Parts: sequence; C-alpha cells; structure tokens
Amino acid sequence: MATHLTRKELKQDRFASQVENSFLSLSTHKREIVRYGGAALAVIIVVAAVWYYRSAQVSVRQQTLGDAMTLYTATVGVNPTPGTPNFPTEAAKDDAVVKAFTKITQDYSGSNEAYIAEYYLASGKAAEPGKTDEVRKQLQDVIDHANANYASLAKYALAQVDLASNRMAEGQSLLKDLMDHPSDLVSKSQATITYAQSIAATNPAEARKLLTQVASQASDGSQQAVAALSAIPQK
Repeated sequence: MATHLTRKELKQDRFASQVENSFLSLSTHKREIVRYGGAALAVIIVVAAVWYYRSAQVSVRQQTLGDAMTLYTATVGVNPTPGTPNFPTEAAKDDAVVKAFTKITQDYSGSNEAYIAEYYLASGKAAEPGKTDEVRKQLQDVIDHANANYASLAKYALAQVDLASNRMAEGQSLLKDLMDHPSDLVSKSQATITYAQSIAATNPAEARKLLTQVASQASDGSQQAVAALSAIPQK
C-alpha cells in the first residue's frame, strides 16, 4: 500500500474536509431555529456531506462549492485563524457567502452542487424575520428538482421549518412521507423520531409508542429515541 497521497487524493481529502466542516457549522449555527429534532438534523447534515463526497467525482463544480463552503466557515474579527479566510464583520461574511452560493445556483443550474447551494441559501435565511415564505419556496424547489437523496434532505428541513412556523399539519405530512419513503440521507428512524417529537404534546401515547419501536431496533436513531422518550412526561 502506498504511504503517500497523490495530488488527486489530497484534493479529494481537502474537499471532503471542507464539506464536513461547513455542514457541521451549518448545523451548529442554525440549530436555534429548529424546534424539533435539532440534534438529528446535525447528524443528517454530516451524513449528507459524506455521502456527497463519496458519490461525486472531482470537478470544477465541486471545487467551487468547496470554496463557498470555506467562506461559510470563515472567521470574523481581528484575530484570524492562519490559513482560513477572515472577514471584518458578520455582515461582510454573510454578503460574500450569499454571493458565492448564488453564483453556483446561477452558473450550474440543475446540478447537485446548485441544489446544495440553494439548500445553504435557504438555511442562511431561516432565522431572519419575514423570510419563512422565501425559505419554504427554496426548499420546495430542491424537493421538486433535486435527486431523491437531496430532495429528502430538503423535505426534512422544510418539515422542521413548518413545525417551527406552527404549520403542524404540513410538517407532519412531510415527515410521514419520509417515514414511508426513507433515503440514504434521511432514514425512517430519523423521520419517525422527529414526527414523534412533533406530536408529543397532543398525542403522547402515540409518540411514546413510535419512539419505543425505534429504540428497540438496532438502528441509527435508537439512542436518540431513548433520549426523546425521556423528554415525554409520563401520565
């Protein structure tokens, strides 16, 4: 086995690191807007990043997306981290990030990279007052046009936006669809946990039943299901 990496392998490793780090940052900084399944979303986002890297070939589109992701994780302030981009203010950073992702959606319209960029743009607006309709529209575009895996990720995000906006029926309908049609990026157990959390206040018995089923399985969400169960008051 070779003990050194080729230039192509180094490039792929660098891109994978950019993807994972930026998706981790996304899940960390946006978690305050998610009322249901916040920890679950973080896991889903990381899985999406790794899946994307493994399933893709190195290309100009990926490099451009990786550069935009690097901007997303850039530092702000007077003490920049060596080797990483730095901006004087959050406003300056946000402006650069939006421009970078918007350019990808325009230059590579219809590609996986464009839909990932659109997903980022929607997530970046999710915490802004009065942006809910715009966020929902962008996520719906990803749902309607991306491949099945990225469409499911956007559907999961839209469900949480709906739940946080008190569109309970719409959000729960999306989660039920994901339970019936899981993907590589959104598992049945993940969708079930989030759905159970959304009905815990109105139907705790059903929520406990669903979470108990997930907790009893050797699945990716068994530990989270146990934690969610403990949060439902016993009657």
